[in-house]
Amino acid sequence: MSRPRVREFGIELGRVAPGRLNMITDVDGVGVGHVTVIEGDDIRTGVTAIVPHKADLFEYKVTAAVDIFNAYGKTVGLPQIMHEGVIETPIMLTETLNTWRVADAVLDYFPKGYNRTPGSVNPIVGETNGEYLTNNFNRRIGKDEIFKAINDARKTENKIVDEGSVGGGTSMTGYGLKGGIGTASRIISGVTVGVLVQLNCGSLMDLMIDGVPVGKELKLEPPERSPGNSIMIIVATDLKLDSRQLMKISKRAMLGVARTGSYSGNGSGDFTIAFSTGAKNLEELTGQVTRGESFLSPLYQATVEATEEAVVNALFKAETITGYKGHTRLALPLDQVKEIFHKYGRNPI
Repeated sequence: MSRPRVREFGIELGRVAPGRLNMITDVDGVGVGHVTVIEGDDIRTGVTAIVPHKADLFEYKVTAAVDIFNAYGKTVGLPQIMHEGVIETPIMLTETLNTWRVADAVLDYFPKGYNRTPGSVNPIVGETNGEYLTNNFNRRIGKDEIFKAINDARKTENKIVDEGSVGGGTSMTGYGLKGGIGTASRIISGVTVGVLVQLNCGSLMDLMIDGVPVGKELKLEPPERSPGNSIMIIVATDLKLDSRQLMKISKRAMLGVARTGSYSGNGSGDFTIAFSTGAKNLEELTGQVTRGESFLSPLYQATVEATEEAVVNALFKAETITGYKGHTRLALPLDQVKEIFHKYGRNPI
């Protein structure tokens, strides 16, 4: 039986209304594709692709920005986004030592997938470290996996995003439990903000869900080793914004992660990439000439809430996995979560 998302469980995070699917794909045009690789006893890995639209991104770039909250991680392509303010390839998320193989395969995708051979291109790859559950030095991800993930992301009918132990999140840990991919969205004043996370951070004792100290109350054995450090956050919106404005939005994403209990340790790679599809114009939405940037505040709130919910969805959807050297990460025990919420006077379904 499939595990529920947090709202299906009866916990409604935040005050801003979610989109129809409550996923990053509520931003029109955005697509997500996963490839999950589980082989033998030691390979638990994968790759996730996020595209702002299905067309050639090199030809039709979108405005973007980056926030590096803590830089203990391996990424490709972020400095050029920070300098130029656009992205020109799919955004790829994977397991740590696959980073450069994924970047190389993205280059090979262009002649086949976009029918072009650019003289220079800036692949965008982010990672989190799943070495507890997978032999990451194996670097199992190759062209076939990358090509499939991108092609699946570009299929306009693919709106439902799989969450939990899938794609780049296959081997990840969240708050000492099984982590992985999570997503959520918010709609405010006609604008959609969608978030996808690859969760691999946090300590069990620090886990908070909607203000309830779930981690302290769970009756579990302490995790066998470091619970994992790092999170990749992708923020998408359909409102036309410049790169500087997107940078301000990207900075708010970690406030959503903090709501779930993370303090971003020294060894944590916490990166946010934000982009706009540019489909909506603020002055057309409001019928007024925009002065100043106070209009960004509701988008900040939407980003914080969607990020918080995406993190919790990753925990709710992830299933227990055993992998490398017999290591196991347990799924968040939802029966205990229900009991804990009742203890604190809360009543999920």
